[in-house]
Amino acid sequence: MALVEITEAEFGVELSIAYATAGNFTGRPVYGRPACYLNPEGAQLLRRAVDLAAPLGLRLRIFDAFRPAEAQWKLWQHSPDPEFLADPRRGSPHSMGAAVDLTLIDGSGAELDMGTAFDAFTPLSHHGVTEGISPEAQRNRALLLGIMTAAGWDFYRNEWWHYQLFNARKRWPVLSDSVLPQSMM
Repeated sequence: MALVEITEAEFGVELSIAYATAGNFTGRPVYGRPACYLNPEGAQLLRRAVDLAAPLGLRLRIFDAFRPAEAQWKLWQHSPDPEFLADPRRGSPHSMGAAVDLTLIDGSGAELDMGTAFDAFTPLSHHGVTEGISPEAQRNRALLLGIMTAAGWDFYRNEWWHYQLFNARKRWPVLSDSVLPQSMM
């Protein structure tokens, strides 16, 4: 299966690929090259989400999308926490090109307050949390949830930033870095 490269110019998103920098929970780069890919269905639904956000004066900032199986193993070896990471033996929708981690940004490029940072492995990151999360952050999470689900994405209840295609594990295989035209690892 060919993956679709998601570029800022073609999709109207901002890319901030966290695992290509030290600014992630591992404290070091996992990817050797920042890149963003989704499978064709994911790319189509991402376009829908972009189109739904635009009239609201909002854009999407993507932290991660396709995650090669090799990268999933690195993350799991660092923090084997099944509440926030898929066990690579089971397969992650990220490693199928069927998941995206993202947030909303306003017209100036500022992230909307979501109450926690991306990849905050805490119960405060769960959808529907009200205690300890400001009303503004709750509204912003609900707005992101509304945009993404209206565009056709499923959500993961433990991470406000994670959206995936429905039934990904039954529909697509886990992919390695070797499927890419240029390695991310």
